[in-house]
Amino acid sequence: MDVTDNHIGRRLREVRSWRRLSLTAVAGLAGITPAYLSMIERGLRPVTKRAVLEALASALQVAPTELTGSPFAPTDAHGSEAHAAIREVETVLSAVDLGVDPGVTPAPWPELRDRVIHLNTVLRPEADYAAQGRVVPGLLLQLHAAYVHHPAHRRDVLVGLLHTYHAAAVLTKNLGVRGLPVVAARLAQQCAEELGEPEWLAFAVWLRGHAAGSQGRAHQLAASVRGIDRLTGADGPNVLQARGMLHLNAALAAASLRDGDTARVHLDEAAALAQRLPDERENFAFLHFGVPNVGVWRVSLATELEEGGKVAELARRVNPDELPAKARRAMYWVDLGRSLLTERATVEQGIQALVTAESIAPQRVRNNVFVREAVADLLRRAQRDSSGRELRGLAWRMGVAPTG
Repeated sequence: MDVTDNHIGRRLREVRSWRRLSLTAVAGLAGITPAYLSMIERGLRPVTKRAVLEALASALQVAPTELTGSPFAPTDAHGSEAHAAIREVETVLSAVDLGVDPGVTPAPWPELRDRVIHLNTVLRPEADYAAQGRVVPGLLLQLHAAYVHHPAHRRDVLVGLLHTYHAAAVLTKNLGVRGLPVVAARLAQQCAEELGEPEWLAFAVWLRGHAAGSQGRAHQLAASVRGIDRLTGADGPNVLQARGMLHLNAALAAASLRDGDTARVHLDEAAALAQRLPDERENFAFLHFGVPNVGVWRVSLATELEEGGKVAELARRVNPDELPAKARRAMYWVDLGRSLLTERATVEQGIQALVTAESIAPQRVRNNVFVREAVADLLRRAQRDSSGRELRGLAWRMGVAPTG
């Protein structure tokens, strides 16, 4: 069986040939064996770890998205609507400047406040990118106009802009669009600097690292550490949450750089901060930082660090239903599924975990490159049994289609 979605292996071979580099040279630069690279290029092994994908992209001097082939073609009406909104998001991001009237009449502040709340409490937690695409461009324009015309509400408007830029960054990043997530994060940083509050400045650092992702892990790690250091002396539940998210950012960056010891240090620091939080607190920046979220991150990072059986053990200590954000719950099941798929005895459980993830946040999961790689790899090897039928249904919904 062949699979049309073998993006990474095919693109690796194409870029390597274009660069006129040998298997041995690229494998050496990426820190893997030539045999492993050969199997990836021939579609015999999937790329299921950030560290491997990013090391290969660095070796070939291309962005990781050049290898993944993202953004992926939408497979349903919601996906098509989400992708169609990207152009308008890009238009607005390129047009707005803080303090410059965008030429629209802003709605009254209470109405804008309610729209920001709806974005944060309904659309973002649901990972509904189609709905966010309908809301984000217009809301950004309205908030920029409100900053000029509603001076009495400027602090609240700046916070609203930070939330909306966060949505724009996550929306475009998770749909696989290059460039726009970082643009949104940089515009958010301008708002944070104007606001001048420590926790929001730290949030802006977190968002830049989150938006850039695979584009610069070493910078993400260093910037997160600097952001943590700048919060020294600041206190309060919001500051603790901001510090915790920066530690999680640093942990992911370190894991992607194959530095497991540093990743675990930052993860433990985040866990300690989560334990210090009072029961009654604001959900700062709607990031849901706390003990349940750190537990989910432990599962994710153990998956990234290829800790095998430890992932299932960690997963048993976590109740993902304690997390109100569907996207985060879905990624718990994605990471657990990816880990289970590495053992022959738990492949069927891994498939079920991925199906569960897709049922929770379909737009998020169907655009995840590591899920697509895992599904494509399994599809090539699947037999006509119950798990095969479940797998084929998932593959069809993702647009990962068998060709033979």
